Amino acid sequence: MDSSKVSFGKPKATGAVFVAPAGTELPTDATTPLAQAFKNLGYVSEDGLVESIETDTTDITAWGGDTVLSGQSSFSATYTVNLLETNVEVMKLIYGDGNVTDQSGALSSVKVTADTLDRHVVVFELALTGGRVERIVLPAAQIVDRSGEVNYTDGEAIVYPAAFKAYPVDHTYATKYFAVTA
Repeated sequence: MDSSKVSFGKPKATGAVFVAPAGTELPTDATTPLAQAFKNLGYVSEDGLVESIETDTTDITAWGGDTVLSGQSSFSATYTVNLLETNVEVMKLIYGDGNVTDQSGALSSVKVTADTLDRHVVVFELALTGGRVERIVLPAAQIVDRSGEVNYTDGEAIVYPAAFKAYPVDHTYATKYFAVTA
């Protein structure tokens, strides 16, 4: 046992969620700077990042009732964050690139449509305890659930829920890279 390996998962000071167009070159370690195509989505709510892995299995039962084999019948990985910033990049991600109008990087208008959203490369950057960092790379991901409520109230921040469904590239849904930086 080693208590120095126990950690909090906090966002890196330079940002926690980055997206780039599908096909952007993937990072291959935890510390190399991301390509310019990656856009920082800004602050994330205190709920942080939630990784959900779901598997379904099919059991084979022998005559007499014994389960003799279990096979995996499905697998999915979803990464959920609540984005706090109302900025051009967040709006393009949540509502679709073609539905957002910006003028010189300033948000101008957003159309709310039923359009299917594009796939992206998504990177999550985490600062762990003890000077360690973690980078989670989703080579192909799409927001598939925007069904959380966006509340406009006095006293609460506007939050844009984003659930990224990871899709496999070469049988890999996500790759996690670690490094010690301190």
